[in-house]
Amino acid sequence: MSNDNQSQITIWGRANSVNVQKVLWCLYELELAYQRIDAGMAFGKNHEPEYLAMNPNGRVPTLVDGDFVLWESNSIMRYLVLAYRPQSPLYPKDPKGRASVDRWLDWTLSTLQPVDRPVFWALVRTPLAQRDMVAIQKDADAEAAQWRVVELYLKTRRFITGDEFTLADIALGAYARRWFGVEGIAKPSLPHLERWFGELASRPGFVRHIAPPMS
Repeated sequence: MSNDNQSQITIWGRANSVNVQKVLWCLYELELAYQRIDAGMAFGKNHEPEYLAMNPNGRVPTLVDGDFVLWESNSIMRYLVLAYRPQSPLYPKDPKGRASVDRWLDWTLSTLQPVDRPVFWALVRTPLAQRDMVAIQKDADAEAAQWRVVELYLKTRRFITGDEFTLADIALGAYARRWFGVEGIAKPSLPHLERWFGELASRPGFVRHIAPPMS
């Protein structure tokens, strides 16, 4: 990792949070040094006064860069590119390219995350004896409908916005890892999504921050 930012970046958040993972993957792609402080769930800290002073939502991640504090994972990724690697294709400079990336970043949080969360929590963070598989399959069908939207776009594109890997692929890829990683439910065949995911899964940043066992 590059040290041209003098390691002034701190990320607060647990490594098994999908939104923290997105940011860590982005940092890897940008070759930026950082330190990470565990926070959230079993690690606590995110409801303590010190943390709430930085992020009143009490969620993770939170970025501290010198005297600048920022929360919301997609905003953090945009900031990192603009502040440290403004020429990076991760966040295109041209208005149409940037708008295309922003559209998917917004869609991931507004549309995909709400249908992903109940499936992930039920199959990864709920004991087997407490799972209602009929209800879980119903939720999985709702999530599958959204992955079909992504499948349609990937039919004619290498990456989600075109030929270049961008922040949109990071955001979607982190959730795709959860979709492909959960078991015990019926899923539709989505060959273009599978092809795209296979390419993402070979990237070192994915291997390091997204691929580890889900918890």
